[in-house]
Amino acid sequence: MKEFELTILGCSSAKPTTRHMPSSQILSYRGKLFMIDCGEGAQRQFYKYGFNHNRLSHIFISHLHGDHCFGLIGFISTLGLHERTGEIVIHAPADLEKLMLPQIEYFCRADSLKVRIEPIPSKNAVIYEDNSLRITSFPLKHRVPTFGFKFEEINKLPHINKSETDRYNIPLRELARIKEGADYVTEEGEVIPNSQLVTPPSPSESYAYCSDTKYTPTIIPYIKGVTMLYHEATYTHDMVKTATSRYHSTAQQAATIAKEAEVEQLIIGHFSSRYKDESPLLKEAQQIFPSTLLAKEGLKIKF
Repeated sequence: MKEFELTILGCSSAKPTTRHMPSSQILSYRGKLFMIDCGEGAQRQFYKYGFNHNRLSHIFISHLHGDHCFGLIGFISTLGLHERTGEIVIHAPADLEKLMLPQIEYFCRADSLKVRIEPIPSKNAVIYEDNSLRITSFPLKHRVPTFGFKFEEINKLPHINKSETDRYNIPLRELARIKEGADYVTEEGEVIPNSQLVTPPSPSESYAYCSDTKYTPTIIPYIKGVTMLYHEATYTHDMVKTATSRYHSTAQQAATIAKEAEVEQLIIGHFSSRYKDESPLLKEAQQIFPSTLLAKEGLKIKF
């Protein structure tokens, strides 16, 4: 069963274009929504693609450049208009708190929604965890403090071996306990070992988000073997000097990271406004890492 679904809300770089929206994504996992970056217009995209704001409680901001966070106050204000209650947690570089709280106090002071800002630690750290999902942050190399995020399944339960549970006429009410490791005792007192009643769990899936960053192999240990990797590819490699000076990556460099990290699938995005057609970026990346996709608004991927 595919538990993750990624939806691209925007994939452009800093300069606005009529072709793409600024950076933002929604990662859905078991009914929960997680927003990654919130560029200008992210709320429009959120509702355009049919998401329910009541399922969103955590927003992750990679860094404090406008194309990744200018949509926040508008989105928070709109949630207030919808009379959303509860809490929204924004995980972001530390400076967001002093920038954002005055705006919330001014524009959203009458709202019932509580907004909590959690500063991201400067080093690799777990910033969210529940019974089935762990989210870690790790440093990228950009002109301001910038972080990547890794979402990974944890504590996956085994599958029920239906032929064995049917064989012993095990009631449905016992299956949850068996999945959690319990043996089954028949009415006659026979102990059926758990190992006989289950099969190994499906492999854990994972997603890593890396935008914005210059080429830096230091991130490879953090993203090693992920199911899906999003990595910025602002330029083609003929612009590598510009990419390096601006602390961005080329499509070739993104593909090299994906190959060396042994990921299963690569998505490239954060395209410079100079490109009216991103196919050269895709071609460049696929020459090194064939399993590469271009990000585009509305793209949905289940994994």
